[in-house]
Amino acid sequence: MLHAALYGGEDQAVILTYAWDRLLVDPIPGPRRADNFTGLEPLTRSVWTVPATAQPIPPAGSTLPRLAAALPHTFALLDPHHGAEGIARQMEELVEHLAPTSIDLLDVGGDVLAQGDEPTLKSPLADALTLAACCQVNAPIRLLVAGPGLDGEISPDVLRPLLGPLVHTFTSKDVEAISTVLEWHPSEATAMLAATARGVRGICEVRDASLPVPLTDEGPTVHEVDLDDAVSRNNLARAIMTTAALDEAEAYSREICGFSEIDYERNKATWLTGQPPTKLEPDDILTRLDKYQREARTRGVTHTTFRRITEALNLSGSQREELRQLLISRPEQYAAPLWRIPTED
Repeated sequence: MLHAALYGGEDQAVILTYAWDRLLVDPIPGPRRADNFTGLEPLTRSVWTVPATAQPIPPAGSTLPRLAAALPHTFALLDPHHGAEGIARQMEELVEHLAPTSIDLLDVGGDVLAQGDEPTLKSPLADALTLAACCQVNAPIRLLVAGPGLDGEISPDVLRPLLGPLVHTFTSKDVEAISTVLEWHPSEATAMLAATARGVRGICEVRDASLPVPLTDEGPTVHEVDLDDAVSRNNLARAIMTTAALDEAEAYSREICGFSEIDYERNKATWLTGQPPTKLEPDDILTRLDKYQREARTRGVTHTTFRRITEALNLSGSQREELRQLLISRPEQYAAPLWRIPTED
């Protein structure tokens, strides 16, 4: 969406991104590395592209091959297992190999601007690693924040004075380029970004923690933020600047933020392993959905994500698509790609 809006649809982009799909897609905690896949193709000495024919090696899971099949861009694997120094090395190699006309670091939600002590912060490590790496690269990099507050980790009120110039406001026309991807991809932040671009407003409940996220006119905006200012604010990014291993960066996260998001995934994965499988029976699911919706209404919720419904109904990530197909048989509640909570039964 960003590439099409800012640069037009003619030239393709190289999208360097994590294979870190969390437990809804990947039952293994933490991010994946190149040796978790078959069919990757070398681009530089330490950078591998993920073509549509690549496959994660079971039990690992990843949405990247399917994204590569759906979109015209080149996807390359961001590997944090060698710390911020390893990511910086990957980016330096790409700059030398591709000689790009522009480099944008995009964060949806704005938690890249977290100080590290915010009580609502859930996943600071992925953003801090990338931010720490980018400020070490000998090339101009523009930091962009899309959908301020849409990840539910930093409130829009906190982010507003930290944002720089408005770069773009997404519209429903921008969303059409990825509309087929939104039908299956589990990213909640992207779903809410697309929904606000289509005009959806209200309160969206997300994640297993039932976080309420306001859907406002700020949702579809993209702002530039000074990269050095972001690093000065992000205590974790500064601390992990010279890390050469993910374990080392994770230790800093525990020290500075009081937790590691990978520890949370480890604990949740252990809990999920002990849960008996739940069969998806349509009548039972719809009854439980109605109960969830009644409870959500009392919290002021107007919309939710299919990920949130999957977890609220105690279903596994592998059942998310089957659940979605069942629910969109109620098209009056499908505010694509979100699910609208009815005002009354």
